[in-house]
Parts: sequence; structure tokens; C-alpha cells
Amino acid sequence: MSSESNFSFLPQGAIIQEFKVAGHNIVLGYPHPEPYATSPFFGETIGRIANRIGNSEFELNGKTYKLHANEGTSHLHGGKQGWGKKHFDGPKPVNRHGKESVLFTYTSPDGDEGYPGTVELKVWYTAGTESEDGVSKTVLQTEYEVELVGSECEETIVNVTNHGYFNIGDGPTIEGTEVTLHTSKYLVVDDKNIPTGKIEDFPGVQAGKMFVLGPVEPDIDHCFVVDTDTKDLPLDTRERPLKPLISVAHPNTNLHLDILSTEPSFQFYTGKHINTTATAGTPARGSRAGFCCEAARFIGAVNVPEWRNQVILKRGQVWGAKTVHKAWKA
Repeated sequence: MSSESNFSFLPQGAIIQEFKVAGHNIVLGYPHPEPYATSPFFGETIGRIANRIGNSEFELNGKTYKLHANEGTSHLHGGKQGWGKKHFDGPKPVNRHGKESVLFTYTSPDGDEGYPGTVELKVWYTAGTESEDGVSKTVLQTEYEVELVGSECEETIVNVTNHGYFNIGDGPTIEGTEVTLHTSKYLVVDDKNIPTGKIEDFPGVQAGKMFVLGPVEPDIDHCFVVDTDTKDLPLDTRERPLKPLISVAHPNTNLHLDILSTEPSFQFYTGKHINTTATAGTPARGSRAGFCCEAARFIGAVNVPEWRNQVILKRGQVWGAKTVHKAWKA
């Protein structure tokens, strides 16, 4: 289903299936829904908790909740069958802030993948074009809203993102992509990719300075920090100013992509572990076939006292986030 000709979305996981710029689909995916069932999160809406939870457990409501461990001892991207593998209602055409949009909804029951409380997720995609400095850009705004709608408990945890893989080049990998990260701060992690609680400068990265992705290096799968102090971060970040996360370009195609968000951090992943087989109309994808920029809250925030406020959703509250992608051909 398409909001306009440059975009298409799927009910499974509210997936972004196509994002076309100058005729080039810059997201990895498939022409048919079936292969997404076993894909490495291509285009998926990730929840109930994006990224990792150490030891696959957390404490809330005076209880310890044990989750499915699907990456060693860690819980990753919502578990064995996270929201990206669920069937959403939609796309429903709606008017959102005076613009044509599509709405997807999903109700996650109490106990879904081990999480407490029934919650309702809404995802709006608003597509369009805008002109900046005389350049026409294709724009996709993604907006998330989650509420605790069940009576099973007084609070739960939420952290939603999109796991789209991008390739703006003309080859099977992201080699040659010029990347500028707008922050050099990142969450230091242990050998299981769980944060230690420290925030430091990422080795070899300078905020605002471009670097080029090679065939193997740099190999990055880390959470970069936009806001180092999140003490006063609202649970619904949508009214915050959009901040630039990453800017990319490729000299072979002259395609450019800027990603902005109201979220305090983003996972930048250069796709080392992509490994998919060929399907009808789609080639096999291997290591570094695409990169991810997943705007979200801090990894494993529920288990870090200073970060817990980012992800705890209480009855009567709204968890919200907004991310904008702007793409164009120079």
C-alpha cells in the first residue's frame, strides 16, 4: 500500500517496503511479503523494546520479568517474535497535522514476549516533498505513540524504532558511502553489547567530520548519544526539536540521505551480519548490504537507574517519538 508513489508499506510489522529517490529504492526489502518473515528485521517496526536487554530480564511492579534470550543471554528487538513480525491493522489513510498520512495500529497483549500490560501502538507515516536551498527532497516522517490500555498492571516498558536498512549506492554493499555522524558520543558496552553505563567518544569518529565506509571497515554496531543528560527527557519526545543524527551520500549515485529525530540516541549498524538468500525478484544479500540508523532510547535503559525514566510507561501516560528521513539526488 502506498502513501504516494515513492513509498510502500506492509501490514506485517508496519514495514517500510519502498523508499524511492530518483527511481532508486534506498531500503532493503522484498517485492512480496513472505520473505520478510525470516528477514533480519528489514524495514520493521521494532518493539516492545528495541535493541538489547542484558540477561533478558528486568524489574518492574515489584516483580522480575524474564524475557526470551535470542542473542546469547540477551533479549534483542522484542524477542522471538517481536512487533516487527506481528500483523498490524492498516495502512489506514488519515489526515495527520493537515497532511495525508497512513496509520498502522497494533495491540500487544499482556504477557506478549514476557512483557507486562496490554499496550496499543500507533505508527503514522507521512510522506511528501519539501524544498531546501533550492533542492527538492523526498521526505518521510515516522511518528510513534504507545499507551498502556490494559488493567493488568500500572506500568510497563516501551522503546520503539524502525530497523530499516539503507543502501544509497549502486552496488551490492554500502562500500563508498560517505557518512557524517552528528555526535561522537556513544554508550560503552561490554562483550555482550550491553552498556556499562559510561558515555565516551567513539574511537575514530569526530562529530560533523565525514568518513567513508570501506568493504569491511569501519565495522560499527553501537549506540550513539545525542543527549548525554536525559534526566528531564519527556516520555513523549515528539514536541522536542528535531536534531540531525546522520548524513550520508554516495559519489556514484549522487544520492543523499539525512536522518533527524526527537530521540536521545541512535544505533548505527554497518550490516556485518546480513545474510539472506535470493528470492523471486530479489538477489541474495550479504555482509554490509545496508546500514541502519535506529533512533530510540538508550540500550537496556530499564536496568540503569539513571536511564529508566526513558522507557517506563505508566497508566494515563503516552510514550511518543518522531523521526524524519530526507533524501535527494544532487
